[in-house]
Amino acid sequence: MSNYPKVAVVILNWNGKYFLEKFLPSVFNSTYPNIEFIIGDNGSTDDSISYVEENFPMFKIIKNTENLGFAGGYNEILKRVEADYYILLNSDVEVTEGWIEPVIQQMEADPLLVACQPKIQSYHNKGEFEHAGAAGGYIDYFGFPFCRGRILDKVEKDHGQYNDAREVFWATGAALFIKSNAWKETEGFDADFFAHFEEIDLCWRLKKMGYKVGYCPNSLVYHVGGGTLKTSNPQKTYLNFRNNLVMIQKNHSFMMAVWIIACRLWWDLFALIKFLFDGKTADAWAVSRGHQYFFKNFFKTARKRKKYSQKENKKGRYKKSIIWDYYVNKIHKFSQLHDNNFH
Repeated sequence: MSNYPKVAVVILNWNGKYFLEKFLPSVFNSTYPNIEFIIGDNGSTDDSISYVEENFPMFKIIKNTENLGFAGGYNEILKRVEADYYILLNSDVEVTEGWIEPVIQQMEADPLLVACQPKIQSYHNKGEFEHAGAAGGYIDYFGFPFCRGRILDKVEKDHGQYNDAREVFWATGAALFIKSNAWKETEGFDADFFAHFEEIDLCWRLKKMGYKVGYCPNSLVYHVGGGTLKTSNPQKTYLNFRNNLVMIQKNHSFMMAVWIIACRLWWDLFALIKFLFDGKTADAWAVSRGHQYFFKNFFKTARKRKKYSQKENKKGRYKKSIIWDYYVNKIHKFSQLHDNNFH
C-alpha cells in the first residue's frame, strides 16, 4: 500500500483501569503509519481516564456521560471520529507486532470486504483459539453462532489449520475492523442490544446489503474474554438469549423468522430446564426474562426490519443445526463440518 488509509483504533472503556494498564502499551506500539488512538469512555467512575491522561497523553479521549453499553457506547463515540477505517478493540486485548497492516491490505484489495477480524487466540492459553471470534464467525440454520476453531464450548488449539484468509459470516467485536462508510451506511450497532450479538447483527445487515465479512490469519491478537461480564453471569445469559431472538426477527423474512423462533423457543426451554437441574436458577430466570423482553418488544423490533434487495450474501451460513451436530453427531471441531453444508 503506497497510500495508507487513516485508521482509528477505538477502545471502549468502562471502569477498566486494570486492562488499560496491562494492554495499552502493546496497542501504542502498533507500527501502522497513519493511525489515531482513541479511548471512548462509557461513564467510568474509577480513575482509568486520569491514568490514560497521565501515562498516554497521545490517546484522544472521548467521553459519554453514562454507560450506554457496548453497542450504544460505540455508536456515540464513533459519531465523533473521522477515519477511513475504525478498529473497535476491546480493552482486554493484547495486540502483536504488525497486527493492523495485513487486515487493511486484505480489505483494501476488495471493495466489497467492509468488515474483517484478525485471528483471536486466548491471552491465558496462547496457542489456543479464543471463544469470542477464534478464526472467524459463522451461524447455523437456527441462529446459533459458532466459529472456526470454536464450536459451543469446545475451543481448538491453533495448529495452523485455519491459516487461510476467507470470507466468514461475522467478525468478532473484540477486534473489529470496519470501513467507516459501511459503518455509517448501516447506522452502526443496534443500541437496544446493549451488549452481546450486536456485532453479529451488524455483520448480518452488512451481508444483506451484499457486502463481505472476512478473516485475516496474518494478524494475531490475544483476548482475555469475559472482561466485563463473566461467562456465568445471569445478565450475560439474559442478553444472549434476548438479543439472539431479536437478531433473528430483524434479519430473516417474516415467515422464516416465525418458523425459526418457534423452534428456538423449544431449544431455549430445554436450556432453561437444564439451568434448573444444574441449580442455576438465576440463569433459568434470565432465559425467561429474555423471552419476556422479546414478546413485549415484538412490534418495536419488527419496525427495525428493513427491506433489502435480493443481493444478500449468505456466505458463512450453515444449513444445518450446530447444536444437533455437537450433541448428537459429536462434532466438536470446525474441520469436521462438511463444506457442502455451508452457503
